[in-house]
Amino acid sequence: MSRHSKFSRGDFLGHKAGYVKTVLEQVIASNFDFVFILSSLNLDFNVNRILRYLIQARQSGGKPVVILTKADLTEDFSEQLAEVHKIAPDVPVHAVSSYTGFGLDAIDEYLLPRKTAVFLGMSGVGKSSLLNALMKQEVMAVKEIRGSDNRGRHTTTHRQLFMLSSGAMIIDTPGMRELGLFDADGGISASFKDVEELFTQCRFNDCRHETEPGCAVLAALANGSLSHEHWANYLTQMKENKFVNKKIKR
Repeated sequence: MSRHSKFSRGDFLGHKAGYVKTVLEQVIASNFDFVFILSSLNLDFNVNRILRYLIQARQSGGKPVVILTKADLTEDFSEQLAEVHKIAPDVPVHAVSSYTGFGLDAIDEYLLPRKTAVFLGMSGVGKSSLLNALMKQEVMAVKEIRGSDNRGRHTTTHRQLFMLSSGAMIIDTPGMRELGLFDADGGISASFKDVEELFTQCRFNDCRHETEPGCAVLAALANGSLSHEHWANYLTQMKENKFVNKKIKR
């Protein structure tokens, strides 16, 4: 069966020794329609981490959906919602609570017959709890988060496929401590369309966006229409992707 979608990350061989010899592709899941990127609304919320997942999700061929879990742990999550909308205005974002059931109805529109969603996120973001809530039974064990850093303990240890009563399928994956980019050119372009659109407006085709006259990027940074943080994020992702592409063993 050929793959119509796949979510991959880079396996950086040798990085523990202080250098990277080569980068291999690690396929986390394949043949899905939606990529559910889960991030908890506790102290471990990190919008830059969500951005990295979004880059690889857009590269995967599936439609990304951001699910902010544990909404019952905060009185007001409007700021977190706004942060995600700011980096990904075209991506659906839902706040949910597996404990109270808040917001779960909103994700039913994706869980239709013969549709498949893959759950992705760090350990402890609530993938197992959400799966139990959607299955309406305890199919996965749930562990408490650590009080020291608000992070969860590892629950899922291998990929599993579950069928919901609606006829939709869910691929549950182990939590990832880190997500290395892999072959992410298209994902970066899709995530930073506003930045790359500016490149077409520069006076010179080979503009480096540093000191050149007529640079649309520098003008946007000066007038505030492009934030320095967004531009720095773009440069960071591009630098890593360029490094990984040189090290990929195909």
